[in-house]
Amino acid sequence: MMQTPIEYLKGVGPAKAQLLKSEMGLKTFQDLLHFFPYRYIDRSQFHSVNNLPRNNSEIQLKGQIKQLKWVKQKRGKRLVANFEDATGSLELVWFRGHQWIEKSLQLNQDYIVFGRLNWYQGVVSIPHPELSLATSYENEAPKPFQPLYSSTDKMLNNGLTQRILQKMMLELFQKIGSGFRETLPKAILDRLKLISKAKALQHIHFPASQEALSKAQIRLKFEELFYLQMQLVLKNYQRKQKIKGHVFSSIGHHFNSFYKNSLPFELTKAQKRVVREIRNDLGTGRQMNRLLQGDVGSGKTIVALLTMLMALDNGFQACLVAPTEILAQQHYESIRSLLKDSGISVALLTGSTKQKKRTPLHDELSSGSLQILIGTHAVLEEKVVFKNLGLAIIDEQHRFGVAQRARLWQKNKLPPHILVMTATPIPRTLAMSLYGDLDSSIIDTLPPGRKPVKTLHQFDRNRLKVFAFLKETIAKGQQVYIVYPLIQESEKLDYKNLMEGYESIERAFPRPNYQISILHGQMTPEAKAIEMDRFVQKKTQIMVATTVIEVGVNVPNASVMVIESAERFGLSQLHQLRGRVGRGAQQSYCILMSGHKLSEEAQTRLNTMVQTHDGFELAEVDLRLRGPGNMMGTQQSGILQLKIAHIAKDTQLLQTARAYAQAIVKQDPQLEAQDHQGIKYTLAQIRFHQNIWNFIS
Repeated sequence: MMQTPIEYLKGVGPAKAQLLKSEMGLKTFQDLLHFFPYRYIDRSQFHSVNNLPRNNSEIQLKGQIKQLKWVKQKRGKRLVANFEDATGSLELVWFRGHQWIEKSLQLNQDYIVFGRLNWYQGVVSIPHPELSLATSYENEAPKPFQPLYSSTDKMLNNGLTQRILQKMMLELFQKIGSGFRETLPKAILDRLKLISKAKALQHIHFPASQEALSKAQIRLKFEELFYLQMQLVLKNYQRKQKIKGHVFSSIGHHFNSFYKNSLPFELTKAQKRVVREIRNDLGTGRQMNRLLQGDVGSGKTIVALLTMLMALDNGFQACLVAPTEILAQQHYESIRSLLKDSGISVALLTGSTKQKKRTPLHDELSSGSLQILIGTHAVLEEKVVFKNLGLAIIDEQHRFGVAQRARLWQKNKLPPHILVMTATPIPRTLAMSLYGDLDSSIIDTLPPGRKPVKTLHQFDRNRLKVFAFLKETIAKGQQVYIVYPLIQESEKLDYKNLMEGYESIERAFPRPNYQISILHGQMTPEAKAIEMDRFVQKKTQIMVATTVIEVGVNVPNASVMVIESAERFGLSQLHQLRGRVGRGAQQSYCILMSGHKLSEEAQTRLNTMVQTHDGFELAEVDLRLRGPGNMMGTQQSGILQLKIAHIAKDTQLLQTARAYAQAIVKQDPQLEAQDHQGIKYTLAQIRFHQNIWNFIS
């Protein structure tokens, strides 16, 4: 019944069915049932024409259409109806679907009109109103809460109005009844006081009251989040049971020698805790899959290196894969420097590594004499063969696709242990949904001695004052970053671009008193390396760059970061950029430059940057502002396409859902208990249909 094509529903037919499929992806009764309203309107109240609110709110009127006329406009024409009630008149306007609408309208008949007011120069009209004859409206006795469903212009132009969609939904419920299979255990329903699945579906489409609607929303949101978490928690459990991993049984010479003699600073409590968590994973005989989150400058690289040394102590090789050549080079220089007296062999492999270097590097890898390989996507190539890869570390992992990460698994008979690192703080709710199948560690404190970067917001009119401050900074022997959002001029956007900016900086900081480097994504790797090296060697005092320096650039002597057109950047990116300074002993500054015309969201972002240095707090604000899909990009957007729950707004519900999922998997991982048969059936349906809401028989 639920998989019946939608065209067999009374009043639909092939044409409307095709439209619903192409516009909304609705193919079956089941799809339509889970096509939830996006909001509800109160149809119990009527207004009069002479007492309309002076805003663009939605209102309902009762009256008659007295006249129809066509009005020519620049493109085509519009249909205008003169609508009157006992107190006055206004215009109803249609810009599309003229013929269908004109044929359906009757003059001097009582109509119920619903739509959004449009005020223009003191005159009001209602564009594309919803109309129904008063007789049919009264016969159907509409409920006060009426659902509104997502729609498109094409649907409206072909007569698929909200009223028609509501009729379809009523017809659907009459056809299939309310005998829906319960998908949650009785214990959860009782403990959380959730209503049944049948009531929830009825009330989400046709709520009798606000209380009924709220209960339906809570029930369906919990269900959606619960099954998302059940899949992730089960995946984690099953992987630990099925996928064996190398046993790193000993902590030996490499680790102990480095820890006692070469560690550049005392580890923080957070770093020590994470090292213990990783060490426990590596001794279980199961493959480690751990997400390591740490704010900018929190010391993830040292933790990564200590983990690599554990692999080496047990006779295995290790690799670290980074998304950009600059970041890979930075890791290579840092780790090679830390291991300079250890006798451990470390090599770098990127897209720009010459063939004459690659051949011996490949030989050393396959023989096992090369112990640590650091690189970019080049490490994932088939011809890169390890003798015994025991550990793979992936930095800034959200920049790698799932298929790319999987290639590391194929480099050994037994898959290597995986440590995934990110300096882009992920809100807890998002981490639970995107990486809920991974074990998670967080380094939540900075190494001692780090001074927080002072962040200031300055408008363009204060540019001369900012330049004076930069000259004072350079006079002290320190260096400066100036970051621009664009490389080439855009006709549509009135923002500073890199090349214009470079020229203005040259004028303000003339040679020979000042030397300037430039860095952007369109440069060759060789040119980037030369410019970066000039800055590192202090041959230049100013680095003018795009966001190519967002990750990986580590110059302790650079103490000021100026971000031009800061209103264009997301919070996460601003925070990453700010992390490029504050790496030395001196006080560092981040100056956010912007124009005067700021949107409310841009103002919130800049104010938040000034007020807090906590990357996780910033990430929570970013999630509220941009939503999960925009925040994480397209690679992981699929898992976030929830129909009714919202990752940012339903935090408490998500945490509750995960806690119940974890408890059930811990207690009954095979879902054999009688009370868990509904969960077992539902998960099987989800796997079969590849859709979290396609599981009702």
